[in-house]
Amino acid sequence: MTQFVDVAHMVQWIQNRGVEPIMTGMVEYLESDFSRWESFDKIPRIASHTPFGVIELMPTSDHETYGFKYVNGHPSNPARGFQTVTAFGVLADVDNGYPTFLAEMTLLTALRTAATSAMTAKRLAREDSRVMAMIGAGSQAEFQALAFRAVLGIEELRVFDIDPHAIHKLRRNLEPLGFRISTATDTDDAVTGADIITTCTADKAVNTILADRQVRPGVHINAVGGDCPGKTELDSRILDRARVFVEYPEQTRIEGEIQQKPADFPVIEFWRVLTGAEQGRRNDEDITLFDSVGFAIADFSALRYLRDDTVGSSLQTSIDLIADPEDPKDLFSLVTSLKPVG
Repeated sequence: MTQFVDVAHMVQWIQNRGVEPIMTGMVEYLESDFSRWESFDKIPRIASHTPFGVIELMPTSDHETYGFKYVNGHPSNPARGFQTVTAFGVLADVDNGYPTFLAEMTLLTALRTAATSAMTAKRLAREDSRVMAMIGAGSQAEFQALAFRAVLGIEELRVFDIDPHAIHKLRRNLEPLGFRISTATDTDDAVTGADIITTCTADKAVNTILADRQVRPGVHINAVGGDCPGKTELDSRILDRARVFVEYPEQTRIEGEIQQKPADFPVIEFWRVLTGAEQGRRNDEDITLFDSVGFAIADFSALRYLRDDTVGSSLQTSIDLIADPEDPKDLFSLVTSLKPVG
C-alpha cells in the first residue's frame, strides 16, 4: 500500500500546523538537501508546451529515494475558472522501485516555492531588511509574505498588481494576520523604500515588470515569476548589476531571467553558498538576485517534510496503487482471482 495525502488532509495539516511553522520546518529540509546537492541526479524538467500553457515532469533521486512532481502552468486558467498551477508528487524506494508516498502538490508547491525564496533571502538579503515590495498579488503572494515573516521577520508589505481584486484579496487574507500593507499606485511606488523586491506575475511573455532604474544598491530581488521559455519579468540590465543566484543553471538558462543573457553569463549556484564554497551577500551595497524557477530537489524536500511530519497520523491514508500478486511472475493471477468490483 502507498501512503497518500489528499487535498482535504493537506488543508487540515496546514490549518493544524500553521503556515509559518511549516515554512520554518520546510526551510530546514531544503537546507539539508541543498547542502548535499551533488549527491542528487539532476536534469532540467521535462516540459510539454502548448499555446494554452505547459505540463511538466520534475524528477530527481538521491539514489535511496526517487521523487517526481507533475505540474502544469496555464496563465489563462483563472479567467476560465481553473487554477493556474496544479500538481501532485511521488516518492519511491530506489531499492525496488515501488512508490511509497503520494501527495497533492498544488498547495505543497505554493509552500515550497515560498520556503525556497525565504531560504535564499536569509543569506542574500541585508540583515536589516524590514520592508518587502510585492509586484503581483496572485496565488503565491500570501505564501511568500508568510515565509518571509517566518524566516526574516518581514511584516511590512508594499503591494502592486494591475488587478485591484487581487490586492483586495491579499489584504483580506493577510491584514488579519498582523501584516502592515500599503497598496501602491504603481511599481515605482511599491519599490520605494523596499529592502526586498518580490516579483511574481503569471503573464507568459517577455515583460519588464521591474526596470533597472527602480533598483537601488543593497536591494535583494526575489524573482519568482520567470518559469518557462519566453517568460521574464526583469529589465536585463538589472542582471548586469546584480550577483545572480540560481538553483540549477542548466534549467534556469532555459526558463529564468538569465534566458535573456548569453550562455556564459556568470551565475552562482545557491547550494554553494550553503556549503561555504561561495559568498552570498558581500556587503550592504550588493544587489542580490535569486532567479527562481523551481527545481525538483525542492519538491523532493517538500515531499519528504510532509511525509515525515504526517507519518503515523490520520492525515495519511493508504491507497492500493501497486498490482502485487503473490507470485511476482504471475501478474495474470490477479485477473483470475479477484472478483469484479460491484
